[in-house]
Amino acid sequence: MKFSRSTIVVATVAVLTLATTNVVGAANRTPVARAKMIAHTAIQRGGTLTFNRVQDIVSLDPTQVTDNESIWADESIFEPLFAATPNGKSLVPDMATSYSVSANKLRWTFNLRQGVKFSNGQEMTSADAKFSIERVGAKASNPWTFINSDIASITTPSKFQVVVTTKTPWAPLQADMALFANGVIPNNFAGESATTFWNHPIGTGPFVVQQWLKGSELKLVRNTHYWQAGKPYLNGVNFVTVPDDNTRLLQLESGAAQIDEFPAWSQISELQSKSGITTKLFPSSWTQFLGFNEQYAFFKDVHVRRAISFAIDRAAIVKSVLYGHGTVANSQVTPALWDYNPKNPGLQYNLAQAKKEIALSKYAKGFKVKLLVGSGNQNELTMGQIVQSELAPLGITVTLQEVNGAQENTLQSTSQFQMSFLYDTTDIIDPDELMTFAAVGGSGAQGTHAEFTNYNNPQVDSLVTKAEGVFSQAARIKIYDQIQLILAQDPPMAYLFYQPFAYSFTTKLHGFSVFPTGNYHLENVWLSK
Repeated sequence: MKFSRSTIVVATVAVLTLATTNVVGAANRTPVARAKMIAHTAIQRGGTLTFNRVQDIVSLDPTQVTDNESIWADESIFEPLFAATPNGKSLVPDMATSYSVSANKLRWTFNLRQGVKFSNGQEMTSADAKFSIERVGAKASNPWTFINSDIASITTPSKFQVVVTTKTPWAPLQADMALFANGVIPNNFAGESATTFWNHPIGTGPFVVQQWLKGSELKLVRNTHYWQAGKPYLNGVNFVTVPDDNTRLLQLESGAAQIDEFPAWSQISELQSKSGITTKLFPSSWTQFLGFNEQYAFFKDVHVRRAISFAIDRAAIVKSVLYGHGTVANSQVTPALWDYNPKNPGLQYNLAQAKKEIALSKYAKGFKVKLLVGSGNQNELTMGQIVQSELAPLGITVTLQEVNGAQENTLQSTSQFQMSFLYDTTDIIDPDELMTFAAVGGSGAQGTHAEFTNYNNPQVDSLVTKAEGVFSQAARIKIYDQIQLILAQDPPMAYLFYQPFAYSFTTKLHGFSVFPTGNYHLENVWLSK
């Protein structure tokens, strides 16, 4: 879940997909359980993957981050009880192999995978899972407290069994147990202080932190204790921070890097036909929007928010910024998610209606506002110039407030902006995370306050809570449809567009895939010579 700013094809493959319904019956998660099982006679082991990314991670502690760069790196180090399938629609076993729910829907029993070791060789047990899940809800400052907020207690009746009792019937719980922040770490930080532990964290994932050069590079090496036999194939992964689009491309072409995260949209068409490089647009849960901070009086006025939403030509942005590689947004939710409502029209470009809305507001003559943008982010700079131009007819004078990427993250996460380009993805398959993170602004805000916009609609809050207690997916969809319609008319943000996850990588890289939830499973990846 980022607030700021799938199928694997191999020469010889055998595919098996595992999915869970009410009870997970698979006792062993083979390589397919996270991606797809690849039987390939020519898999080559070894080598270090250089993975160029647009910005550095914020923290190695998954409970302290909301940026995708940190989240996706952490998912190679820590593993939760369950994991999403490649299509982002269902769950498979991870650190848990099965679960059951009591008749009153309050008691969840999770059976853990046996024989799993942490990267230090220590056996994983129920005490570790209990500690890991409890710490997510332990601090109000933790942005993910809301995920585990309905947990009343956790007990460990046996070495490999965890029982979670909820305060109320809580439909999202299994999906919540797939959140990166609930990744299992050793009980009591393996006897270390929290500070010492997070300098060199210990997890059950395929890779281990070797060194983090802040602002530059995160070096991971193979976890020799990894529970999936023979994996990972790589010796290591280096996540290298390379903000400049052209530099990332040049390093990919020269062989200095094997993956270019988010190549410039202007380069996509050329890259798709370039020899030695594969460029894929993976289906995603990425929604881009223009956020309004309601700590400022003009954004408390719904007519101002509606006016701006009507004034923005989303199709023009998709064409000029994404070079056509995206679609106009009509909702907080993307078509990649099971609760998306295609019948929700949203507020689309209509300048005449925008002028009517601003006339109905307390700011009929307009106002001056600052728009936060990343100084090195060409997409945001271009979108900022478009917003400047399109709001001028409403009398709204927009000044671009340029800051570097780290400052932008800080200002957004602390609500120190007037307008800002925000985006999010979902980390789990259940809509509750996204709705709570990006729409709930009242007593259930848990520190995020509608993705830092300080939006507050009690009706939305009530409906999100209602959906959490409903176990029928069909019934929940009806509730989420209602929420999306409300957010369209009372927008906390101007929903701009949906975009795929764009990645370019060398043709020598095999098994690389990105899920709609944004994560990738590098234990399945290998490099040919």
